[in-house]
Amino acid sequence: MSELYNRIKQDIEQDVYYNQNFANDGERFLAWYLRNIYLRTPIQARDDITDGPNDKEIDAVIVDDDMHRVLIIQSKFYAGSVDHQPLQEVLAAWIQMKDLETLQQNANSKVQVKLAAVAEALLKDDYDLEFELVTTGVLTTSAQQDLANFQNLIGSFENIQATLTLVDEPLIKSRWDESVTKELPKLNHTLTLESGRYLDMTVAGFKTVLAAIPLSDCSQLPGIRDGMLFRKNVRQSLGLTNKVNKGLQETISKNSQHFFLFHNGITALCEKLDLDKTSGKMKLEGLSVVNGCQSLTTIMASSEKVRASNGSYVLFRFYEIPQTNIAEEISVNTNRQSAVKPRDLRSNDKRVLALKRAYENTYKDGFFITKRGEKRLADRDQSKTIEIGLLARCLMAWHCQRPNIAYNENKLFDKHFEQLFRPNYSPADLFALTMWANHIERRWVKNDLGLNNALLAMPSYSKYHLLFAVQACFSIGSGQADKVPLPSATATIINSENTVDPIITMAANCYNAAFDTARSQSQVGNKVFSPPNWLKSKDSVLKIQAASSMYLGMVKNMPGGAQLNQSLVLPADKFEPRWSAD
Repeated sequence: MSELYNRIKQDIEQDVYYNQNFANDGERFLAWYLRNIYLRTPIQARDDITDGPNDKEIDAVIVDDDMHRVLIIQSKFYAGSVDHQPLQEVLAAWIQMKDLETLQQNANSKVQVKLAAVAEALLKDDYDLEFELVTTGVLTTSAQQDLANFQNLIGSFENIQATLTLVDEPLIKSRWDESVTKELPKLNHTLTLESGRYLDMTVAGFKTVLAAIPLSDCSQLPGIRDGMLFRKNVRQSLGLTNKVNKGLQETISKNSQHFFLFHNGITALCEKLDLDKTSGKMKLEGLSVVNGCQSLTTIMASSEKVRASNGSYVLFRFYEIPQTNIAEEISVNTNRQSAVKPRDLRSNDKRVLALKRAYENTYKDGFFITKRGEKRLADRDQSKTIEIGLLARCLMAWHCQRPNIAYNENKLFDKHFEQLFRPNYSPADLFALTMWANHIERRWVKNDLGLNNALLAMPSYSKYHLLFAVQACFSIGSGQADKVPLPSATATIINSENTVDPIITMAANCYNAAFDTARSQSQVGNKVFSPPNWLKSKDSVLKIQAASSMYLGMVKNMPGGAQLNQSLVLPADKFEPRWSAD
């Protein structure tokens, strides 16, 4: 048995969580993988797993709205060889995904709930469908051939673009080491650079080499197959079936001479770089590629065509970066440049800059982060630091009363931007709104809100529904149910946990009650109730408002209830109409 298999088995046998929540070692391994590799919380991991009778070959499902992807996982906790069966199960799951309605009707209840969220996500054009076969075993030779065939087959379907990735023992270990920031084995390699096809320089104090590298030399780089070369990359290989990698393959096949011209280049970091200009030999120690994973894995997979493509090159940027923190920043920023999002385009908008100036002029120790990767200045107060993405979500949940669309950052900075970012918005309101978000985050981390596990499993939705519930309590408690309070009107409350926490607890109770009502109504109607879909619907807003009104009517008769209700009463002139977002 392998060292990794034995280590995982020991972990799942000794941890009470795995034994109390999962029926067998297969499920326990999958939970271990979700927690250690994807860093899912214990509640999220239990919610993700659908394994069991009638699971339709779907062991786990994650609908990731932040990354705009649907991840379907099939896992096998084996100590030996893996044959055709697991791959056939993945293929069966993919085939069934083409008819989601029938699949949902015939699947178990957990799969049914997940598929409702999957169906909504796949209606959008920008969600990727990714399959992972996760195993501690080793694929037989015939199974490896099946994997290649299945990857091509899955990628050939037009209506659902999908990828299939094998996550075997080397890749599990690499991802695990990365997730716990362990020191990974160093990769060393020597390249022979062609005269006249490289440039040696020093940039920003770092030794740098720009070089045209033959495609045939790329496939000789160590660590491509097991993913070790890409350990600092923000994303591993997506297989050969996505659009970008298909395009790379097509260029290699039909127009390899122009590959250098069509490609943006590959970024490689190393701890030490030695270049002998006489021989052209360049020795690299501690090598890793932080931008170019998809390109190199595609080149490797097309090795036969690459060998026949003489004179085909790709641009490499080699940097000698021994400092870990700088290497990590390079990894993040080189990958961000390929996907400019609406919030990036708005970071220098005059309305955003006006808000930033006003806030930082009012709070001298405050800081307004408008760009991705921007760091808080050392002399600024962390509690007074505002991040523009969080602010947009809070504005949508509080002022627009639409927490159901607060999760969609692209829409917030595109369709709803002008409605949300008003240059005359008060710095005091900015500060108060951020403080409410900070207090909710503090309670979320403490996990003492008493929320239903289904809500705890979806923090990217739930935190903003909870913020909306806080706002609803103030509006209803002040007799202004059709209006929204100015956040700054709660300034005396947000300064102390003793005054904030009872209100957040009340809001959590209202949120729970709304969720229970919605689920009960679906069960009475014999319908599949999908928590993610409910949280994305306006029904969640209406039910939270109704639950808040009922709860405030009941709490006045409870010990301390009258005092709590009184704390929610704000002056009428501190309310304004809801901002439209429909």
